[in-house]
Amino acid sequence: MVAVSVTGHVDRARERVGDERAAVEAKLGAFDAFADRVAALSTEPGAATSGMAATTGPVTDGTSSTEDGCRAIRRAFAETVRPHSVADVDGGEPLLETVRSEFTESIAVALAPTTETALSPALREAVVSKTEERRAETEVLVRALDRERSQLDAAADTVDGITAWMTDADETPLSSLGFEPLRRRHDALADHRDRLETLASERQAFLRGATSRGSDAGVSHRSLVPYLYGEFPVDHPVLATVTRLDSVCRDCQRAVRAHLSRRA
Repeated sequence: MVAVSVTGHVDRARERVGDERAAVEAKLGAFDAFADRVAALSTEPGAATSGMAATTGPVTDGTSSTEDGCRAIRRAFAETVRPHSVADVDGGEPLLETVRSEFTESIAVALAPTTETALSPALREAVVSKTEERRAETEVLVRALDRERSQLDAAADTVDGITAWMTDADETPLSSLGFEPLRRRHDALADHRDRLETLASERQAFLRGATSRGSDAGVSHRSLVPYLYGEFPVDHPVLATVTRLDSVCRDCQRAVRAHLSRRA
């Protein structure tokens, strides 16, 4: 048999999921910080806007405190959520386009400086409510990533165990084995292929499912594949690894059967 190492795709997938989970966790913190800053803003006409000094400085341009509240929300969003929402913070996407993609068209329009919308209690509550909704959706994504990581860990355990067995077995040439050792090796390879088949079936079942939040649709596991592995050389790291390793086991079985037939 030939010793092989086919765990690269799975190992890389585990790293990718770990990196993405860290990024999503950071976005959760950004939503929290943004919601806190928005909730602290005053909507009272003529009142000093709570928290403004820390975000925009004192009002010096003659605008009302409620108008400054919308400006404070834009700045708070730029400083908290936006860095975790766009790939290039200094890129060309306008701030309000990012607000629109994270929240809604109506919120983006209401916060636009050209709209001349005052910061009302209703607008402040709408922004906070949508932020909490997006945070809850992001928490679901974290749970989906955790489940994906568990799937990858289980796949790695199976694949590593089989490849370790093959590496060890490869140290003994088939030509030096008698009939019974050859038969045991053939049976072991059959067991390994059964384990790989089970792994593939479990992976397919997982991809057909979703991680949900209450009665909401949640995150489709199949949608995670292009989201996480779109830049990988294979579309499905686990299934590609299983297919490759099963092919190696099948070829090894054929070689063992050839030696068994010569000894029969």
